[in-house]
Amino acid sequence: MHGKGQRMRDDARMRLRSRSPVEGLERRRLGPLEVVAQSVSGAAPSAAMAATPAIVAVSAGHGTVWSFVIATVLALLIAGCIARFTRRMAASGGLYSLTAKGLTPAAAYASALASLLGYGLLAAAALVGATVYLDALVGELVGATPSRAGAAAVMAVIGLGTAVLVLRGARLSARVVLAVESVSITVMLIVFSLLLAGGPATGAPADPTAMPPPGPGGILAGVLPALAAFIGFEIATSLGTEVRKPFRSVPRAVGLTAAVTGVLYVFAAQVQVLGFSATPGGLAGQAEPVVSLAAANGWGWLPVLLDLGLVMSFFACCLAASTALARVLFSLSRDGVAPQVMGRTHRRFRTPHVAIAASVPVTTGVPVVLLAAGVPLMSVLVTMLTLAACGFLLAYLLVCAAAPVFLHRIGELTWPAVAVSAVIVPILLVVLVAFVVTRPLSGVLLGGLAVLGAACYLLLRLRRPAALAGIGVYDETTTGDVLLPHRGAA
Repeated sequence: MHGKGQRMRDDARMRLRSRSPVEGLERRRLGPLEVVAQSVSGAAPSAAMAATPAIVAVSAGHGTVWSFVIATVLALLIAGCIARFTRRMAASGGLYSLTAKGLTPAAAYASALASLLGYGLLAAAALVGATVYLDALVGELVGATPSRAGAAAVMAVIGLGTAVLVLRGARLSARVVLAVESVSITVMLIVFSLLLAGGPATGAPADPTAMPPPGPGGILAGVLPALAAFIGFEIATSLGTEVRKPFRSVPRAVGLTAAVTGVLYVFAAQVQVLGFSATPGGLAGQAEPVVSLAAANGWGWLPVLLDLGLVMSFFACCLAASTALARVLFSLSRDGVAPQVMGRTHRRFRTPHVAIAASVPVTTGVPVVLLAAGVPLMSVLVTMLTLAACGFLLAYLLVCAAAPVFLHRIGELTWPAVAVSAVIVPILLVVLVAFVVTRPLSGVLLGGLAVLGAACYLLLRLRRPAALAGIGVYDETTTGDVLLPHRGAA
């Protein structure tokens, strides 16, 4: 019996790969807190808390809080669809690797391009955001605004710091992100708690017609920008290979990020709606609501604290998005879809150093060039975030559509999985279309990118059909992972 059992174990071991398809990355090192920190930083909640409620209020009016509540529910549904995969597989390609297991190679390739667009523009936008608010912070402290050349130098330094930290490894990057984002969120909670205690801003009586009433149409329209505040919350999925217990930590990190950021957004929206309840135009009429509330209470020092929190949040977001972007490029290379050189890893740091060297200069250089061309940084920030949101929404839509198909293929389909996808997929489709339709310039740019992506896909079908058909590389158990008893054991 002993001999037969040993032969069975040896046969099972022979069926395993000797090397993982994602070999070279540092496997099973990130702990639960580090994974959560990466996803939370990807969402950049501090920045969204300060800016998004006023945008939502333009449509939702006094129902702004309800728009965020609905957006939080939708984010949790998306997290649930992602968890259908991440409880069963660990990947470094993020959502496109998951989508490949449920839908066609064309859908997976579209998800990959959407992820590259989303992570790349999110990293660039976060770099711009960190620069904008660092300039504002310096201006408030020393009374002088940095020159355009100074702002470009700041961008370059932040970009270089990002590259170094991402290169040194996901663990170091995650620890930096954990520390920075923890401080940032703490600062923002202090700021909003003080604003809540300060009460409504004094001024003329509120004009009841200035802000739209909380009707169903306005609230639903407000869900569009509210949901955009969550983009990047799934970044943990691109670290599945490097997480210590991926089947547990990754789905928990994504779900917890959706819940925590949702609570933060609802709290920030409630504070700002109440703060301008006695002001004509209400929250919808405010360009910088947090600064205005601080000024109304005579707290001239509060904007300094706010800018500090925003700088830290944007920097953490840039780190997290750059980490995810490099992993997607690495996975596409291992799939045979991207250039082979992108799949190389650093011998010491065990990170995709070539992918990092190729991506970070682009996400840093594009904003610097736009700044040098005279484009206002805030315009760059808004445009990049809008385009990034479209990329993320497409990736979310595809992975949610793939979830029940994937479960059916492995014989684990349940009616809740079907129900969730049946609800969330049409909603995401409507939100994505609304994003494109309501932003003509972004729609034109996205249309051009879609044509370019389709051309690349057709070229791949002609030149690398086998690689395209097998897209969606993920970590697999290897012979080295299997612990066999010593042959001399009794």
